[in-house]
Amino acid sequence: MERRKLGQGLEVSAQGLGCMGMSEFYGAGDDFESIATIHEAIDLGVNFLDTADMYGPFKNEILVGSAIKSRRSDVVLATKFGNERGEDGSYKGVNGKPDYVLAACDNSLRRLGVDVIDLYYQHRVDRTVPIEETWGALKSLVDAGKVRYLGISEASSATIERAHAVHPVTALQSEYSLWTRDPEDGVLDTCRRLGIGFVAYSPLGRGFLTSEASNRASEDPTDFRSVNPRFIGEAGEKNLALVNNLERIANEKGVSVAQLSLAWVLSRGKDVVPIPGTKRRKWLRENVAAGDIHLSDDDCAQLEAAVPREAVAGDRYHERSMGTLNG
Repeated sequence: MERRKLGQGLEVSAQGLGCMGMSEFYGAGDDFESIATIHEAIDLGVNFLDTADMYGPFKNEILVGSAIKSRRSDVVLATKFGNERGEDGSYKGVNGKPDYVLAACDNSLRRLGVDVIDLYYQHRVDRTVPIEETWGALKSLVDAGKVRYLGISEASSATIERAHAVHPVTALQSEYSLWTRDPEDGVLDTCRRLGIGFVAYSPLGRGFLTSEASNRASEDPTDFRSVNPRFIGEAGEKNLALVNNLERIANEKGVSVAQLSLAWVLSRGKDVVPIPGTKRRKWLRENVAAGDIHLSDDDCAQLEAAVPREAVAGDRYHERSMGTLNG
């Protein structure tokens, strides 16, 4: 597995593993298969694991912690704070208050069963708290040895710059794929100017950019894609036509749509690290194999023509979703 460097010299595998779906949002999970998937990812050279306190809530950190208990030195562990939830799963809002930052970190360390978090992200920006205050608390966690590197998710260029002035930002994590190109509107340039790595979540469009039709929509009420604007209704049909375009190209190349879509994200630069999420070893193996696909400039142009930015229908998140809360 190729290695790539994020900001401040943090080296990770070229692909990471998003663990969120193992515990919530994508229907029922299987802890045994999820842990087996994490172990196989490490065996295949995927050392960059991504979780957050809100996933579950809290269950995903416990799951990941149990999976890496005997393999801590083999992984770069990333988790997040900022989307505050109750034990009952209720959503309390975005919280960037300094006292909360410190408490959230201690709770994550306990659930994960580790002494230090390798990469700690602010999951969403609290617009009621100056970013300098939130990042002052984060800097104190680095100074205390509880966190090695700091990141931020779904933040604007201006917010990234302000955070970076308090303590160097190692990574920006935002959605990026063939059907979500928003980071190209300035944020990627900001990251590169400041020496910040880019971690691409949902590089397969939450399963839409795959050959599995069953992954594109779900009637399971515990699967948030059942109400995702890009998966349902007229928008879903329009987007399915775009994926069919990708399927034709994938068939010509003898690869899967998922592999082709991941290869495109990997081609965006050596500072871009996709973290496709899966809870099954089958899909993990398929994703990892995408690293062997090398796309030419012409190949990339063909893919971008097959999925034009302006042709993608629907908002990224349901209007009441946490995902709309960006900084």
